Amino acid sequence: MRLLVIEDDKKTAAFLCKGLKENGHIVDHAGDGKDGLFHAMESEYDVIVVDRMLPELDGLSIIRTLRAAKNNTPVLVLSALGEVNDRVQGLQVGGDDYLVKPFAFSELMARLDALNRRSDGDVSQTDMRVADLEMDLLSRVVKREGRVIDLQPREFRLLEYLMKHAGQVVTRTMLLESVWDYHFDPQTNVIDVHISRLRSKIDKGFSQPLLQTIRGAGYCLRAQN
Repeated sequence: MRLLVIEDDKKTAAFLCKGLKENGHIVDHAGDGKDGLFHAMESEYDVIVVDRMLPELDGLSIIRTLRAAKNNTPVLVLSALGEVNDRVQGLQVGGDDYLVKPFAFSELMARLDALNRRSDGDVSQTDMRVADLEMDLLSRVVKREGRVIDLQPREFRLLEYLMKHAGQVVTRTMLLESVWDYHFDPQTNVIDVHISRLRSKIDKGFSQPLLQTIRGAGYCLRAQN
């Protein structure tokens, strides 16, 4: 996912950004409401995480402005204000979910995944399959021929993207923009390294290779005919 975190507390922001990036997501951070609104209006995100109490412009005002501008990006509100009326207010102005501080990072991730699936218009699909390769998006478990495959967060994100585009040729630029921060140098070998590692995990030891390199074009995940 491509995420925007609008949080003024430096310690909380560092914790969030570090954890989200370690889980393979692309994260932008804004330290105040005004800067956060600018990012939200100028760039496309899968989900926005916004603190309710911010300098320059508060979180609820950011949401109101986005919704008035017909920006329907899912928004998760973070706040130390946890009374029922506070949560109701956050949802009434256009927030999609409300998480009270302090929170468990695993719960934050589950809520972000749910919001992202909802925005894709496919709430029911929580697993994907290509031939005998299976991915469960809720449990984050990958199996082939029933054997669990251990993937690092970035490898999981890479495979998730390839499975969502199964049968299609995926270019290096598409991977850089969707799986890595788009500021990466297109000539970097980071993609080659991760593709090689992923291929060794999902194809090595199995009768049919699924991850194919399309020379001069990119990569494709598909079963051979």
